Amino acid sequence: MKKIIYVLILPLVVVIGLVFNFASFAYGSGANREIKNETKTSQKQLSVADRKANLDKRKKWEASPDGIKYKEWEVSPEGKKVHASYDKIKKNIKAFTNMEAVVTSLTFQRANAKSSGPKWLIVKINGEEYMMQFIRKDFQQLNSLKVNDKIIVRSRSAGYSPNHPYLIISGDYIARNNKILFKRDFSKNNGC
Repeated sequence: MKKIIYVLILPLVVVIGLVFNFASFAYGSGANREIKNETKTSQKQLSVADRKANLDKRKKWEASPDGIKYKEWEVSPEGKKVHASYDKIKKNIKAFTNMEAVVTSLTFQRANAKSSGPKWLIVKINGEEYMMQFIRKDFQQLNSLKVNDKIIVRSRSAGYSPNHPYLIISGDYIARNNKILFKRDFSKNNGC
């Protein structure tokens, strides 16, 4: 069941990334998220009518309680810090290149989150902390990791959320000591 949910969520994240290149949106009840997907193959030109429709949706969302809350977070010190952390790694995300990271937490859990929910890996890259979310099955591949382990991370996308203390990056590739611990298989999800 979790695998089915995961397969459904991954394409949704990519679609949201495409939409956000042109407009902000609300993701879920109270969890506003901006997804930046920097891969060249996923960026498509929208028609004038599509851009206008997206702009109208964006304006409507910005006037909603979730949109107002997100905009307030975006200009807060916490929001600015998360945006600045994205700026530090956006070239690596765009090029899908290696980033040296240090594991800082394997046990992070959001406040009020279900214990059966996703697992989080927190890493430090160039002095900034980042979050990576995994379903439990995928996280099991990382069970040999310990705090302070040095790893190599590659990510294709990143997301912002006022409900998370750090930038959320996709953990598409993780290696330690030249051994691949996790590599997301995009062929099973039509490249998503």
